[in-house]
Amino acid sequence: MILVRSILFMAAFYLWSAALSILCLPTLLTPRGALTSAFAFWARGVIVLLRVCCDIRVEVRGREHIPTGRALIAAKHLCMFDVFAQFAWLPDSCFVMRKELMRIPFFGWYARKARMIVVDREGGARALKDLVRAGQDRLAEAPRQLVIFPEGTRGEPGVAGTYQPGVAGLYRDLGLPVHLLATNSGAHWPAHGFVRRPGTIVFEYLEPLPAGLKRAEFMREMQEGIEAASNALLPL
Repeated sequence: MILVRSILFMAAFYLWSAALSILCLPTLLTPRGALTSAFAFWARGVIVLLRVCCDIRVEVRGREHIPTGRALIAAKHLCMFDVFAQFAWLPDSCFVMRKELMRIPFFGWYARKARMIVVDREGGARALKDLVRAGQDRLAEAPRQLVIFPEGTRGEPGVAGTYQPGVAGLYRDLGLPVHLLATNSGAHWPAHGFVRRPGTIVFEYLEPLPAGLKRAEFMREMQEGIEAASNALLPL
Protein backbone atom coordinates (compact mmCIF):
# COMPACT_ATOMS: atom_id res chain seq x y z
CA MET A 1 0.00 0.00 0.00
CA ILE A 2 2.84 2.39 0.85
CA LEU A 3 4.42 1.68 -2.54
CA VAL A 4 1.17 2.41 -4.39
CA ARG A 5 0.58 5.63 -2.45
CA SER A 6 4.18 6.69 -3.07
CA ILE A 7 3.80 6.18 -6.83
CA LEU A 8 0.55 8.14 -6.76
CA PHE A 9 2.26 10.97 -4.90
CA MET A 10 5.21 11.11 -7.29
CA ALA A 11 2.88 11.27 -10.29
CA ALA A 12 0.83 14.03 -8.66
CA PHE A 13 3.94 15.87 -7.53
CA TYR A 14 5.46 16.02 -11.01
CA LEU A 15 2.15 16.94 -12.63
CA TRP A 16 1.62 19.73 -10.07
CA SER A 17 5.18 20.97 -10.51
CA ALA A 18 5.04 20.84 -14.31
CA ALA A 19 1.72 22.70 -14.39
CA LEU A 20 2.99 25.44 -12.07
CA SER A 21 6.27 25.69 -14.01
CA ILE A 22 4.34 26.53 -17.15
CA LEU A 23 1.64 28.69 -15.59
CA CYS A 24 4.23 30.77 -13.73
CA LEU A 25 6.31 31.64 -16.79
CA PRO A 26 4.86 35.20 -16.86
CA THR A 27 6.45 35.81 -13.43
CA LEU A 28 9.84 35.84 -15.17
CA LEU A 29 8.77 39.22 -16.56
CA THR A 30 7.30 40.63 -13.34
CA PRO A 31 8.84 41.89 -10.07
CA ARG A 32 10.37 39.12 -7.98
CA GLY A 33 7.57 39.25 -5.40
CA ALA A 34 5.17 37.54 -7.79
CA LEU A 35 7.50 34.57 -8.07
CA THR A 36 7.91 34.42 -4.28
CA SER A 37 4.13 34.12 -3.95
CA ALA A 38 4.09 31.40 -6.63
CA PHE A 39 6.76 29.44 -4.75
CA ALA A 40 4.66 29.58 -1.59
CA PHE A 41 1.56 28.37 -3.46
CA TRP A 42 3.53 25.50 -5.01
CA ALA A 43 5.02 24.42 -1.66
CA ARG A 44 1.63 24.44 0.05
CA GLY A 45 0.26 22.32 -2.75
CA VAL A 46 3.03 19.74 -2.22
CA ILE A 47 2.22 19.66 1.50
CA VAL A 48 -1.43 18.90 0.67
CA LEU A 49 -0.38 16.14 -1.75
CA LEU A 50 1.80 14.54 0.92
CA ARG A 51 -1.11 14.42 3.34
CA VAL A 52 -3.67 13.15 0.81
CA CYS A 53 -1.48 10.63 -1.03
CA CYS A 54 0.96 9.43 1.61
CA ASP A 55 -0.60 10.23 4.99
CA ILE A 56 2.39 12.45 5.73
CA ARG A 57 1.72 15.60 7.70
CA VAL A 58 4.06 18.55 8.00
CA GLU A 59 4.53 20.25 11.37
CA VAL A 60 6.50 23.40 12.06
CA ARG A 61 7.79 23.87 15.59
CA GLY A 62 9.54 26.84 17.14
CA ARG A 63 7.52 29.33 15.13
CA GLU A 64 8.60 32.05 17.53
CA HIS A 65 12.12 31.61 16.11
CA ILE A 66 11.14 31.86 12.42
CA PRO A 67 12.77 35.04 11.12
CA THR A 68 10.75 37.52 9.09
CA GLY A 69 13.44 40.06 8.23
CA ARG A 70 17.10 39.81 7.25
CA ALA A 71 18.40 36.53 8.63
CA LEU A 72 20.80 33.64 8.21
CA ILE A 73 19.39 30.12 8.61
CA ALA A 74 21.57 27.00 8.93
CA ALA A 75 19.47 23.92 8.18
CA LYS A 76 19.76 20.14 8.36
CA HIS A 77 19.51 18.59 4.89
CA LEU A 78 17.99 15.13 4.45
CA CYS A 79 15.92 15.43 1.26
CA MET A 80 14.81 17.82 -1.48
CA PHE A 81 11.66 18.68 0.48
CA ASP A 82 13.84 20.56 3.00
CA VAL A 83 14.32 23.23 0.36
CA PHE A 84 10.91 24.01 -1.02
CA ALA A 85 8.98 23.39 2.21
CA GLN A 86 10.51 26.62 3.54
CA PHE A 87 8.73 28.62 0.82
CA ALA A 88 5.46 27.88 2.64
CA TRP A 89 6.31 29.94 5.73
CA LEU A 90 9.43 32.05 5.16
CA PRO A 91 8.37 35.41 3.70
CA ASP A 92 11.29 35.86 1.28
CA SER A 93 13.80 33.02 1.35
CA CYS A 94 17.07 32.91 -0.56
CA PHE A 95 18.81 29.55 -0.85
CA VAL A 96 22.45 28.69 -1.40
CA MET A 97 22.49 26.13 -4.22
CA ARG A 98 25.08 24.37 -6.36
CA LYS A 99 25.65 25.68 -9.87
CA GLU A 100 24.82 22.37 -11.59
CA LEU A 101 21.15 22.88 -10.71
CA MET A 102 21.03 26.02 -12.81
CA ARG A 103 21.20 23.90 -15.96
CA ILE A 104 17.79 22.36 -15.29
CA PRO A 105 15.10 23.92 -17.53
CA PHE A 106 12.50 25.95 -15.66
CA PHE A 107 14.20 25.28 -12.31
CA GLY A 108 17.30 27.23 -13.29
CA TRP A 109 15.24 30.03 -14.85
CA TYR A 110 13.15 30.50 -11.73
CA ALA A 111 16.17 30.24 -9.42
CA ARG A 112 17.93 32.97 -11.39
CA LYS A 113 14.86 35.20 -11.29
CA ALA A 114 14.46 34.58 -7.56
CA ARG A 115 18.07 35.71 -7.04
CA MET A 116 19.17 32.52 -5.34
CA ILE A 117 22.87 32.21 -4.50
CA VAL A 118 24.79 29.85 -6.76
CA VAL A 119 28.07 28.31 -5.60
CA ASP A 120 30.74 26.25 -7.30
CA ARG A 121 31.56 23.51 -4.80
CA GLU A 122 34.88 22.91 -6.56
CA GLY A 123 35.85 26.57 -6.45
CA GLY A 124 37.82 26.53 -3.20
CA ALA A 125 38.66 29.85 -1.54
CA ARG A 126 37.32 31.84 -4.48
CA ALA A 127 33.92 30.15 -4.14
CA LEU A 128 33.81 31.05 -0.45
CA LYS A 129 34.52 34.71 -1.21
CA ASP A 130 31.85 34.71 -3.92
CA LEU A 131 29.36 33.14 -1.50
CA VAL A 132 29.91 35.79 1.14
CA ARG A 133 29.78 38.63 -1.39
CA ALA A 134 26.54 37.28 -2.86
CA GLY A 135 25.03 36.90 0.61
CA GLN A 136 25.85 40.51 1.43
CA ASP A 137 24.36 41.65 -1.88
CA ARG A 138 21.09 39.74 -1.44
CA LEU A 139 20.51 41.03 2.08
CA ALA A 140 21.34 44.57 0.97
CA GLU A 141 18.70 44.31 -1.77
CA ALA A 142 15.85 43.18 0.49
CA PRO A 143 15.10 41.84 3.99
CA ARG A 144 15.47 38.20 2.94
CA GLN A 145 16.06 34.97 4.86
CA LEU A 146 19.27 33.40 3.57
CA VAL A 147 19.12 29.60 3.95
CA ILE A 148 22.23 27.44 3.76
CA PHE A 149 22.67 23.71 4.28
CA PRO A 150 26.07 23.53 6.01
CA GLU A 151 26.58 19.85 5.12
CA GLY A 152 26.40 20.80 1.44
CA THR A 153 24.45 17.71 0.38
CA ARG A 154 21.62 15.47 1.51
CA GLY A 155 22.47 12.96 4.22
CA GLU A 156 20.90 10.04 6.05
CA PRO A 157 18.75 10.41 9.18
CA GLY A 158 20.82 10.11 12.33
CA VAL A 159 24.12 10.65 10.52
CA ALA A 160 26.05 13.91 10.81
CA GLY A 161 27.60 15.03 7.56
CA THR A 162 30.73 17.15 7.18
CA TYR A 163 29.85 20.74 7.99
CA GLN A 164 31.46 23.00 5.38
CA PRO A 165 33.12 26.40 6.10
CA GLY A 166 30.80 28.50 3.93
CA VAL A 167 28.31 29.01 6.75
CA ALA A 168 31.09 30.30 9.02
CA GLY A 169 32.11 32.85 6.40
CA LEU A 170 28.54 34.11 6.08
CA TYR A 171 28.14 34.21 9.86
CA ARG A 172 31.30 36.24 10.30
CA ASP A 173 30.76 38.77 7.53
CA LEU A 174 26.99 39.22 7.72
CA GLY A 175 27.16 39.90 11.45
CA LEU A 176 23.79 38.26 12.09
CA PRO A 177 22.55 35.67 14.57
CA VAL A 178 22.12 32.22 13.02
CA HIS A 179 18.76 30.50 13.16
CA LEU A 180 19.17 26.73 13.38
CA LEU A 181 16.71 24.42 11.64
CA ALA A 182 16.37 20.75 12.57
CA THR A 183 14.29 18.15 10.76
CA ASN A 184 13.43 14.46 10.50
CA SER A 185 12.32 14.74 6.86
CA GLY A 186 14.53 11.92 5.61
CA ALA A 187 12.66 9.38 7.74
CA HIS A 188 9.57 9.96 5.57
CA TRP A 189 11.00 11.38 2.31
CA PRO A 190 14.34 9.57 1.79
CA ALA A 191 17.16 11.29 -0.05
CA HIS A 192 17.06 8.52 -2.68
CA GLY A 193 14.22 6.40 -4.01
CA PHE A 194 10.55 7.27 -4.22
CA VAL A 195 8.97 5.47 -1.24
CA ARG A 196 7.29 7.97 1.07
CA ARG A 197 6.62 6.66 4.58
CA PRO A 198 3.57 7.80 6.57
CA GLY A 199 4.09 9.93 9.64
CA THR A 200 4.90 13.53 10.46
CA ILE A 201 7.72 15.54 8.93
CA VAL A 202 8.80 18.07 11.52
CA PHE A 203 10.76 21.24 10.87
CA GLU A 204 11.93 22.74 14.16
CA TYR A 205 13.40 26.22 14.36
CA LEU A 206 15.74 26.47 17.33
CA GLU A 207 16.76 29.44 19.40
CA PRO A 208 19.30 31.35 17.26
CA LEU A 209 22.97 31.51 18.06
CA PRO A 210 24.07 35.09 18.77
CA ALA A 211 26.34 36.98 16.41
CA GLY A 212 29.99 37.37 17.27
CA LEU A 213 31.01 33.89 18.41
CA LYS A 214 34.50 32.67 17.60
CA ARG A 215 34.62 30.46 14.51
CA ALA A 216 35.38 27.18 16.31
CA GLU A 217 32.77 27.84 18.99
CA PHE A 218 30.18 28.77 16.38
CA MET A 219 30.79 25.67 14.27
CA ARG A 220 30.66 23.41 17.30
CA GLU A 221 27.47 24.88 18.75
CA MET A 222 25.76 24.99 15.38
CA GLN A 223 26.49 21.36 14.54
CA GLU A 224 25.69 20.06 18.01
CA GLY A 225 22.44 22.01 18.12
CA ILE A 226 21.22 20.92 14.68
CA GLU A 227 22.24 17.29 15.08
CA ALA A 228 20.86 16.82 18.61
CA ALA A 229 17.52 18.39 17.72
CA SER A 230 17.25 16.47 14.43
CA ASN A 231 18.04 13.14 16.07
CA ALA A 232 15.43 13.83 18.77
CA LEU A 233 12.78 14.11 16.05
CA LEU A 234 13.49 10.69 14.53
CA PRO A 235 10.96 7.88 15.07
CA LEU A 236 11.88 5.48 17.84
